[in-house]
Amino acid sequence: MANSYYKALDAISVSEIQALGIPPAVAEKLHKDVADILTAVASPADTWAHISKRVLHPDLPFPFHQMMYYGCFKDFGPDPPAWLPDPDSARLTNVGQLLERRGKELLGSKYSDPITCFSDFQEFSVANPEVYWKTVLDELSISFSVPPECILRENPSYPGGQWFPGACVNPAKNCLGLSCKRALNDEVIKWRDEGNDDSPVSSMTLEELRKEIWLVAYALDTLGLDRGSSIAIDMPMNVKSVVIYLAIVLAGYVVVSIADSFAPSEISTRLKISAARAIFTQDLIIRGDRIIPLYSRVVDAQAPVAIVMSAKGSNLNMKLRDGDISWHDFLDRVKNLRGQEFAAVDQSVEGFTNILFSSGTTGNLGFRVVAVKLH
Repeated sequence: MANSYYKALDAISVSEIQALGIPPAVAEKLHKDVADILTAVASPADTWAHISKRVLHPDLPFPFHQMMYYGCFKDFGPDPPAWLPDPDSARLTNVGQLLERRGKELLGSKYSDPITCFSDFQEFSVANPEVYWKTVLDELSISFSVPPECILRENPSYPGGQWFPGACVNPAKNCLGLSCKRALNDEVIKWRDEGNDDSPVSSMTLEELRKEIWLVAYALDTLGLDRGSSIAIDMPMNVKSVVIYLAIVLAGYVVVSIADSFAPSEISTRLKISAARAIFTQDLIIRGDRIIPLYSRVVDAQAPVAIVMSAKGSNLNMKLRDGDISWHDFLDRVKNLRGQEFAAVDQSVEGFTNILFSSGTTGNLGFRVVAVKLH
């Protein structure tokens, strides 16, 4: 235990602070400041909050930071906290705001404040899953087209229990829904395109995001795929990939996540395992000053029909494989539907939204395929 090698704060001398390379006058002041805090504050958490704000700063040597930290939590145990939230900041978190509003209702006389009662709330969530999860669903404005028969049902076929039995839902629809916490003009995505570091940050409102996703969902239906078909995404995480991901789920298909760094053989293996029927990709990947081919790797992987976009945001300027479609032409198929709401395809919570592969997968061995259910 690291803290066993350090003295408690009230046992640290000025000379020990000086020994860390701190000038005598500064060491004297630091020692006095710590002593004043110890006189005024009792708990280790409060002591550390005051020391980290009033005593420590980046110009002091790191060993002094360690001396203060481990000295503060000398008797805490083997695993002292690395960070403690500010009470005001804690109240602004989702769980903090929930407890501020409903803490007394849920915890009764035990409730005092979000930080003090967090462990009590965790215990409550385990002991009262029906109440807790109904509260969470309400907080997140999650709606079901068919509500669950219960929250959690004991079922020998489901290790750990069967969650939300009988329910039907579309997660993407819930992401795009309006609520008392989410309005059409709220900014929901902020980004800066690769290679445009000096450009202003771009943003998209919920209303704009909905329209983009609806249009892609309509275009997906022009591919003639069965509902539940797998559709791969092999491209960088940018605003278009977010739109595509949510559109695939909204339209009742399954996303196959493929890292844009993979070689053709690795892409091919994932496409075969997931039985992907289509793939979204880019012509190139821009990484600083580097230009890395991507579409050519997808072609070499013998991918199914590919919808290809330009990394530079302009019209695609390359020859595509027969049957492949440019992003512009893909959306142009349904341009007359822009702005019209797409009717979300609801599915059983036993359905899937995503097939992903663990990192570090190579060849045919070592795969860990994870299918993500709707719940």
